[in-house]
Amino acid sequence: MTQKIKFTKMHGAGNDYIYVDTIKSPIESPDKLSVAWSARHTGIGSDGLVLIGSSDKADFSMRIFNADGSEAQMCGNASRCIGKYLYEYGLTSKTTITLDTLSGIKILRLHIEDGKVDSVTVDMGVPAGIHEQIVEAQGKQFTGTVLSMGNPHLVIFVNDIKDIHLESIGPELENHPLFPDRINVEFAQLLENGSIRMRVWERGSGITQACGTGACATAVAAAFTGWTGRASDIIMDGGRLHIEWNEKDGHVAMTGGATRVFEGEIEIDNESFTTKINA
Repeated sequence: MTQKIKFTKMHGAGNDYIYVDTIKSPIESPDKLSVAWSARHTGIGSDGLVLIGSSDKADFSMRIFNADGSEAQMCGNASRCIGKYLYEYGLTSKTTITLDTLSGIKILRLHIEDGKVDSVTVDMGVPAGIHEQIVEAQGKQFTGTVLSMGNPHLVIFVNDIKDIHLESIGPELENHPLFPDRINVEFAQLLENGSIRMRVWERGSGITQACGTGACATAVAAAFTGWTGRASDIIMDGGRLHIEWNEKDGHVAMTGGATRVFEGEIEIDNESFTTKINA
């Protein structure tokens, strides 16, 4: 049986995902489809697959599958894109939206300009389990900060981020015995203007242009270790995000843009597909 699925390719700071409205088009085996569709040469090309659905606890729900098919608890960049998707496709007229994720209910605040979503602020919740950790990799010893922003993160500050070969050390740290469930890895450098340059190796996806929860984890780690105050601009390969860690309630707010790249249609037939792009 053939099923046609409409999708939208979107990115937040270069962190790109395939978005499907499963209220209209429910799909089976999203883990397998994420692997096939995320392939850069033979699929659509993305960091993963995001499913937008209904919820009995919030306005909408989000499920996110990495490029390797594993399911993630949360993605800040995908959350911002969902806010833009919901508003601009007319699924809601609200500018404050609640989103049901595996890491709890998140609140999206849309900033509208000329009828379009210019940027989105996401309440990412309260960071958990913050502690410093010594990790050995590639014969070197690193002191990092471990914490959860819905997803687990290891943030390591270095003097010069250009000295880090992320493609080789990233997978080693992701799969380090200290982290049996695997972990996202961020290397960060404090810049002279007070902003933070960060690169990320995402659990299940590898090097990505940006990571929303990773940017939040980096800002929290910087404040926790005394590198910065409680607000930081995080500069990643794909763009910049502004992060604020509220001292009163402990919540982390992330603000940044979201971009719709193109729309298309996928025809699924026994786990094979063809892609028809309607740009």
